[in-house]
Amino acid sequence: MHLAAMVDLGVPEAVLREGLQRLPCADEFALELRRSKKMGISGLQARVRDLEVGEGDRVGEGERMGDEMSSSGHRHYADILNLLDAADLAPGVVARAKAIFAEVAVAEAKIHDIPIERVHFHEVGAVDSIVDVVGAAICLEHLQVEQVLCSVVELGGGFVDCAHGRLPVPAPATQEILKGVPCSYGGVEGEATTPTGAAILKAAVDRFEPPRAFRPQNIGYGLGTRDFQVPNVLRLVLGECAQTAVGGGDAAGHVKIEANIDDMSPEAYEPLIDHLLAEGADDVYVTPIVMKKSRPAINLAVLCEADRADALADAVLNRSTTIGLRMLAFEKRALPRRTQTVDTQFGPVRVKVVVQPDGQRRWKSEFEDVRRIAAEAGLDYLQAKAALDLQIAESIGDGP
Repeated sequence: MHLAAMVDLGVPEAVLREGLQRLPCADEFALELRRSKKMGISGLQARVRDLEVGEGDRVGEGERMGDEMSSSGHRHYADILNLLDAADLAPGVVARAKAIFAEVAVAEAKIHDIPIERVHFHEVGAVDSIVDVVGAAICLEHLQVEQVLCSVVELGGGFVDCAHGRLPVPAPATQEILKGVPCSYGGVEGEATTPTGAAILKAAVDRFEPPRAFRPQNIGYGLGTRDFQVPNVLRLVLGECAQTAVGGGDAAGHVKIEANIDDMSPEAYEPLIDHLLAEGADDVYVTPIVMKKSRPAINLAVLCEADRADALADAVLNRSTTIGLRMLAFEKRALPRRTQTVDTQFGPVRVKVVVQPDGQRRWKSEFEDVRRIAAEAGLDYLQAKAALDLQIAESIGDGP
């Protein structure tokens, strides 16, 4: 569905096919694209045929994980990395693909309590999932968008058959990958998001929230084959985030929610902060203050876009001991930014690159990626960051 939506959005089909043909396993699959409709919505439908399976080929993990048990070519994580290194693909494509597979590998290693190098991909190591992941990397690299936004991720409900047996939806890997991501459950009966889809989202998306002050330009629809209670369609939109003409400020309204709290246990702040961030707050912070009668207290501040303010204010009132709060509108100015993936000797690392008003660039490596690599390599965080930043600087130039 993702590949179909990308092509329908405007990624040239020839670019996708030419990139996929650079894979060492290119003779194992055939990609078919055709126009179709789903509950009246017209779009593209993609099918990856496993040529080694023959007449029993299936629609792929994005539709039915149970069918993947018949697939050939299940691979270990190391096999996937070797396959990508052997592919004659652009470095950016390889780095993006490795970042996606790393999300799955880390999740599987935790679920099965094994070292990451021992992770054996079942569904995600099948040829159609390799095409899904590498195809996603090819399309994203071609578009070179500055940021990727995604709404709340629907996971579905019921049960799914996979290589580990019959499991409740979401599959364990899907849920593990999407830790910290806003999710909804039970919107459809069946698996709405698979581990591969979850990994593509986690590795590619900068912010999980609907776009605001956005000018759509191109729209693409990728159709699934299963029928749900709602259209089984993935919609992608390419456009520009609007900016004000004066000062470069963001045209979307912003709100600061404040509450002075003097009667809540310090232990209650961490779960409150985690919940507010998961619900779409741009930032949450606390400041020690002294109130009247010299009472020590905490000033809780929540920064968000205006259309999330009411929901986040409700969350503060529901999940803290405060009985009132302030909501202050403000304008924000942000530097243009983009996220790119750099392939290092330790693995792929996401890097946020910003451009200053004077045209100079600066960058910062993604904390979660550095922390993951530090754990895998047996280094402390500062050692890992220093080593990674040195390699990133050699790759993209300007330092942080």
